[in-house]
Parts: sequence; structure tokens; C-alpha cells
Amino acid sequence: MEHIEEAGIHSGDSACTLPPHSLTPAALETICRHTRRLALALRVQGLINVQYAVKDGAVYVLEANPRASRTVPFVSKATAVPLARLATRVMLGSPLRRLLPKGLLKSSPLPLPYTATKEAVLPFIKFPGIDPTLGPEMKSTGEVMGIDSDFARSFAKSQEASGMSLPVSGSVFISVRDEDKPGILQIARSLRHMGFSLVATRRTQEFLSRHGLESSRVAKIGEGKPDVADLIRQKSLSLIINTPSGKRSRADGFAIRRTALELNIPFITNIRSCQAALHAIAALRESSLGVRPLQDYYRELPYQALKTAA
Repeated sequence: MEHIEEAGIHSGDSACTLPPHSLTPAALETICRHTRRLALALRVQGLINVQYAVKDGAVYVLEANPRASRTVPFVSKATAVPLARLATRVMLGSPLRRLLPKGLLKSSPLPLPYTATKEAVLPFIKFPGIDPTLGPEMKSTGEVMGIDSDFARSFAKSQEASGMSLPVSGSVFISVRDEDKPGILQIARSLRHMGFSLVATRRTQEFLSRHGLESSRVAKIGEGKPDVADLIRQKSLSLIINTPSGKRSRADGFAIRRTALELNIPFITNIRSCQAALHAIAALRESSLGVRPLQDYYRELPYQALKTAA
């Protein structure tokens, strides 16, 4: 699986996709090779959970745990392979080659003809005064899954299932820290190309203007009226992109995020999630989402679907 959010966000709070949507074949081959070597060296019989980070083409091992993880049911449901049941049989002495259908044993990664996306369900709305941001401490209380023919549509489904339906038109507010400005440029261009209007605070608006992108300026909280909080309360915004830094920015960001949460306006706090959301919005603009039985997806698998226990 590939996480959407960057390393530093707890894996239980991060959206993830199966199969990976952006990893290079070289990185995938390295990850599979390292995983096999770790499992054999640790003499694991059953499940092992390994987390990696990829930076500038280099693959780093973050941790390896010889146990199941909370994503085992998600993987089982997405692949029709009941991992927990099979791992239990292996731990009790059954050879793995006798449990899996032909051609599946050495398939890494699994040859899925569709994409499944897991999204975390977060309880922020139930706790007044809590900043709805993600970090190394796990905060989610559940998970949902979106499944479709490609990553963009499966991600869109996962967002809707988690309570954050992505817009296909309207105004997007952008306020990002300096290190995120280069990354937000192409996202802003794509949003403008799709017909969205852009609203930004002074420094972000000046940055967009220098690169030929038209946007409306709005005051920061406490710097005049109407400010960004007023626009949110008026429901003038359809999407909020905010990556704050610094003491003042954190305070402003908290007010922005909390107000958006309470009014059920979708908001994004990191660039990688913005990129995923952009693909999903483009797919939604092309056609509406559809529903198919899970069994239909299983019939597309190049291996025999097993009775899943997820």
C-alpha cells in the first residue's frame, strides 16, 4: 500500500491506496526485496508489517513489526485474500503454497485491475476546541474504503464515505507556508483550468500573481473585514487548502480549520493530499460516481478469489 500523507503522519490516520499509485517500479522492487529479506531474517511465520519512506529515489526502512496491523481487514477486502485466516493457518504449520491459488504466491505487488483506497474517520467534530490536524499520534476512530477502476475515483469515493465530499466547482481558499508554495503552484493552475476561482491571503496571493495566476485577496483573521473566517461562515468557499507555520499562522490556521470542520466545508492541510484531491476532482467533473457489487471486482482478478474473512 502507498500512503497519501507524507511520513510523520501516523499510518492509522493516513489514507492509503492498493495498489500503489505513484511509486516507481524500481522503488516497488526494492520494497519487495527488503520485505522478503526482513521476514526471512526475523523468521516470521504469519504476518509482518513493514513501513518504508521513499525520498529522492532512496528507500528507507522505518520499522518492521512481526504482527498484524489495523489495515489487514482493508487489504483482505480489497484483494479477496483473507490474510488473518491464512496467517493463522501458517502459524499452525500449514505450508503457504497449499493455501494460495496458483500464480499468487510470488506476485509482489498483487496484480489488481482496480484501485482500493482506505481513508481514516476522525472524531474531531465531537471535541470542541480540538485542532483537526494530523501528526504522529493516532487520532482516527475508524476507516472507510473506496473502490473503483482507478486511483482518482477510488480516492473520491473514500473522501465521500469519510464525510468530506470534494467539490467540482466554486471558490478555493489557499494559504500555504513558504516551503509549500512551489508545490501549490501546479495545483492552483489546475484548479483555475477546471474553472475554480482562487482566494488567497496576501503573501500567497502575491506569489500566485507573480506566476501569472489570478486570485482574489482576503484578509487574515484580525486584519480586516471580511476575513477568511467570514467567507467560511458565509459558505462562500467550496474547498480550503491551509498549511500553516509559525505561532501566528498556527492560531489563524486553527480558527480556519475548526470553522470549516463545524460547517462541513472540505479542507486539506498537506500538499500530497491536495494532489490526490485534484485527481479526484478532475475525475468527478468527467462523470458521476457509480456503484458495483464487490463480487464484480473480484471476478476481474487474475487469480482465484478466496472467501474473505474481512
